[in-house]
Amino acid sequence: MDKDKLKEHLKTLTEMHGPSGHEKPIRDYLHSYWRDLVDDFDVDRLGNLIGIKRGSGPEPRKKIMLCAHMDEIAYMVKEVRDGFINLHSIWGADSRINLGKIVIVHANGRQIPGVVGAVPPHISQYKEGQDKYTPLDEQWVDVGMPAEEVEALVNVGDLVTMEAVLLELNGDRVAGKAMDDRASVASVTAALDYLQTRAHVWDVYAVASVQEEVGLRGAQTVAYHVHPHVAIAIDVTMAQQPGVSGDEYPKLGDSPVIDMGPNFHPALYDSIVEAAKRLELTAFEQVSPGRSGTDAWSIQISHEGIPTALLSIPVRNMHSTVETVSLKDVDRTGRVMGEFIAGLTADYLDTLQWKTEEKESAE
Repeated sequence: MDKDKLKEHLKTLTEMHGPSGHEKPIRDYLHSYWRDLVDDFDVDRLGNLIGIKRGSGPEPRKKIMLCAHMDEIAYMVKEVRDGFINLHSIWGADSRINLGKIVIVHANGRQIPGVVGAVPPHISQYKEGQDKYTPLDEQWVDVGMPAEEVEALVNVGDLVTMEAVLLELNGDRVAGKAMDDRASVASVTAALDYLQTRAHVWDVYAVASVQEEVGLRGAQTVAYHVHPHVAIAIDVTMAQQPGVSGDEYPKLGDSPVIDMGPNFHPALYDSIVEAAKRLELTAFEQVSPGRSGTDAWSIQISHEGIPTALLSIPVRNMHSTVETVSLKDVDRTGRVMGEFIAGLTADYLDTLQWKTEEKESAE
């Protein structure tokens, strides 16, 4: 996918606001953006967007599902006191990085900008030798309004999201919020773009799933709704940076990441690695010895079991407002998926069946 086009797409995706359970703006944008890349759309009852690209094989065709979640970490209003707003994490938000950050309070049909106030270090109780970080229940959002206006506009349960524009770093690196997991959504777009010039036998179901951050819920329902024969989940993984081991995690811009472990079908893993090799790419092999914590976990055990793989995009500073990715990683992940799909044959599923050895009778 063209680098500038991909960057603009990722900018739009990450700068939008769509916490778990409130993904409609992202869904509407993708419905418009994918219109020329797929043949049909569906939306299930939980709100997962499904773009369907038909294959060229005879019906009934096999189905492969690509699944990346579109929700983001965020907060809800816990309390309004004297014109200031206290927060509660929806799930997964890192309150350590909040102080001094810009937020948007979604209240009464308005998007109200605010800042998370920081007690001056001169008088803060959180000094060296004590707790390092101000706990979330002592962080207060200031929207700059008189107390009575805040009381009238803001209610307990209103959404509060982080505000951050996409920052272009050197080379092909960009930083912003919600790269987890909208960088992966962009890689699904890159895969669909790749398949515009490649024939494929199987039907492709491109899914932007909901509510991953609060329990992989969208993936669970969409796997039942689509009932694919094979699935690839796409998520982010920790990239090397100070404090993150290079022995365990990949570098930015180095190679696509594929996970191995009990959550993933070994033969499917091998096939995707081969697809990467056809593109003259190597895959960073990451070990997930148990629960992967991604949409793949729900998909794999849906119905009677779905052969599932996981591709991951390396990201620095995960769950912050400066999540940093390489555009090259996003595009390469998409191209590997596209190449794998283009290579699927009508009888490919037979190669994934578990083989059992029949014991010969001693007689």
